[in-house]
Amino acid sequence: MLKRFSAEKKNEWRSLQIWQILIAAAHNRQILTYGILAKHLGYKGAGVFASQLGHVAFYCNQNGLPPLTSLVANEKTGLPGEGIPAEDTSADREVVFRFNWFDIVPPLPSELREAYLIATKR
Repeated sequence: MLKRFSAEKKNEWRSLQIWQILIAAAHNRQILTYGILAKHLGYKGAGVFASQLGHVAFYCNQNGLPPLTSLVANEKTGLPGEGIPAEDTSADREVVFRFNWFDIVPPLPSELREAYLIATKR
């Protein structure tokens, strides 16, 4: 049976969708605004992605991967949102752009959830 991300309400599934969007953006050396990300996800507004992006950010951090979520930026500032781990945004993005994301087997939704739970101690 065909499964759609748009039918999923769980953050770990939407985080996997975000993973796919962001590795494509990295491959194309693109930075996405929250509004563009919302559009790709089928959301009506930019909203808050803290938990969904957190799943991806914590997974990357815990597995020694470049900070993939540094590619999502505020439209006005050009910077990642508060709470997104980034030391030097420009340098972080260059590392993300150069990394071979297509060599990594995408994480399972359960792995993204586990990374989030470990990081937030929930």
